[in-house]
Amino acid sequence: MNDVSHEAHMGLVSGAPIAVIDIGSNSVRLVVYERLSRSPTPIFNEKASCGLGREVATTGRLNPDAVAKALSTLKRFRVLCDRMGVGRLFVLATAAARDAANGPEFVAACADICRTEVGLLSGKREAQLSALGVLSGVHHANGVVGDLGGGSLELADLHGQRIGSGVTFPLGGLALQDTSGRSLKKAAKIVKDALARETHLEHLKGRTFYAVGGTWRALARLHMFQRGYPLHVMHGYIIPAREALEFVRLVQRVPVDTLSRIETVAEGRRQLLAYGALVLEQILRVGKPANVFISAQGVREGLLYELLDEEERVIDPLVAATAELNEVRSRSPKHGWELVEWTDRFMASSGIDEGVEEKRLRHAACLLSDISWRAHPDYRGEQSLNLITHAAFIGVDHPGRAFLGLAIYYRHVGLIDEDLSPRIRELVSARILDRARILGAALRVGYILSAAMPGTLPTAPLAVDHGKLVLKLQGDLAPLGGERVANRLRTLARLIGREPLIVT
Repeated sequence: MNDVSHEAHMGLVSGAPIAVIDIGSNSVRLVVYERLSRSPTPIFNEKASCGLGREVATTGRLNPDAVAKALSTLKRFRVLCDRMGVGRLFVLATAAARDAANGPEFVAACADICRTEVGLLSGKREAQLSALGVLSGVHHANGVVGDLGGGSLELADLHGQRIGSGVTFPLGGLALQDTSGRSLKKAAKIVKDALARETHLEHLKGRTFYAVGGTWRALARLHMFQRGYPLHVMHGYIIPAREALEFVRLVQRVPVDTLSRIETVAEGRRQLLAYGALVLEQILRVGKPANVFISAQGVREGLLYELLDEEERVIDPLVAATAELNEVRSRSPKHGWELVEWTDRFMASSGIDEGVEEKRLRHAACLLSDISWRAHPDYRGEQSLNLITHAAFIGVDHPGRAFLGLAIYYRHVGLIDEDLSPRIRELVSARILDRARILGAALRVGYILSAAMPGTLPTAPLAVDHGKLVLKLQGDLAPLGGERVANRLRTLARLIGREPLIVT
C-alpha cells in the first residue's frame, strides 16, 4: 500500500465532471465521472444498443439504420453533457467504425454532433487502453486482459505496471454471428483457428484472465445469480477456471431462453451470450488460467488513468476512494487518519500476524469507520455494511469488500452476529473474519475515547506491553477511563488473548 497523506488526497477532489462516449460495435455509451481522479466515480451512465457492427464483416459497411440510431443517441448525449457542466468530453470509436468502408464518413458526423474530435482506436490501441483500465482498478494485476466487444477481441499481457503489446481479432459477438451465418458450430471453428497458437495465451497458464466487455459481464451476472452469490458487484467477481469452463459449455449447449435466471440479462444481450461463451471457452482451453476475473474497468477508465500524472497513478485507488468518502461523510476526516496511525501502533505491538494486503484493508476501514454517523444509531452498522460492500470501489476484491463492511459493522454494533447475513460471512476466511472482529473492537475503543474528534488518539496510545493490552490515559485525559472504556478494552483484550490495563 502506498502511504499517502490526508493533504495529498485533497488535491484529487477538485475539477469539473469529465465524460467519455464509447462508440462500440454493439452499443454507444456515455459515462460521466464526478471528476478526474485516481478512483473516478461515475455520476451518470447510459447506453443505447445500436448494433453498428452488425453485418460489417460481410457487407463491409455500417448499416444505415444503425448509423441513424447512433447519431440520434449522440445528439442526446451531447445535450446531457452540456446540461451536466462537463469540462472535458472524450469520444472513442472502435472496431465497427474502423473496419467499415463508410466509417470515415460516420466518424466525421459523430465529431460534428459531439463538437470534439473522435478518437478512432486501432486494435492495438484499444488493447492498450483496456489493459490500462484493468491496471487502474486491480491491485497488483498479473495475467492477460481480454476485451470482447461486438466487433473484435483484444488481448494484452499485464504484469504489475508492465503492459505487453496488444493484438486484435475479429471475434466480437456481432462479427461472429455475421461471419458464421448464425451457426455456433461454424463460429466455434473460426474462434479455434484464430486462437489456437496465440502467444498471449501461451503465457496465461496459472495466471488470471481479466475479462472486459458487456457480453462477458452478462455471462458473469448470469453465473452470479444462478449460484445465489450474496454480493451483486460485478468488478472483482472471480470464477475459478474449471467452473467457468463448465458454465460456458452449458450456455452454448442449451437454448438461451431456457437458462436459469436468464431474466437477469438484458434481452438485447442474450443472443450474443453463446458467442461470448465459445470465445471464453477457447481462451480457457488454450491459456489454462487459474481463474477469470470480471473487470468493470476497461477502455474508458484506461483513458482516464492515462490522463493522470505519474504521482497520481501510483496512489492506491482504494485508499483514494475511501479518503474521499472520509472527507465528505465523516464528522472529522482528520480523525480517520489518526485511527490509521493509532491502529498501526496497536497491531505492530500485538503479535498478530498482519500481511501487507491486510494492513492496506485496515487503513481503508479506518477511513470508512464514521461514514454512517448520520443514520439512526440502531441502523448504523447495517447501513455501513450495505454502503461499503456495494460502493463503487476499485482496487479491492470481494473478500476485501466483505472485510471492510464487517469491520465497520462490528465497530457500530459490537461483536453481535445475530442480525448479520451469514452469506456475507461466507465471503471471508476464518482468519479475515477474526481480523474484522479485532479491528471493529479496537475502533469501538477509539471512538468511545475520542468522540470522533481529532487530537485525542495521538496522546492516548494503545499497545501490548509485557503481555498486557495497555491504554495510556495520562494528564488531562485520565478522566476518560470510565466504565464504558474499560468494558470495550476488556472485549478487545479477550479477542487477542491479553489482560487489559488502563494506565492513568
